[in-house]
Amino acid sequence: MDNRTITRADLADAVCREVGLSRNDSADLIESVIDEISNALVDGDTVKISSFGSFSVREKSERIGRNPKTGVEVPILPRKVLVFRASHVLKDRINSEG
Repeated sequence: MDNRTITRADLADAVCREVGLSRNDSADLIESVIDEISNALVDGDTVKISSFGSFSVREKSERIGRNPKTGVEVPILPRKVLVFRASHVLKDRINSEG
């Protein structure tokens, strides 16, 4: 496996090649999509992208954790976490590659 990281610039280049928009317009489009997804998640909405997966924010309550080095118990404060669930289409595609 290559383990390459895809960046915003890579996505903008792909849009530029596939759709034919200019580089600046492609970059603006990618930024708009990312902003829209981010804003929806901040508002507490779930974002579903067909054949890809869904993003949602989950609230985790306070709990007691343990420092693995010292064994001392410490409280872990309540927080929100981002959750991604891949669609079956994406899971099947990942498992059939290779």
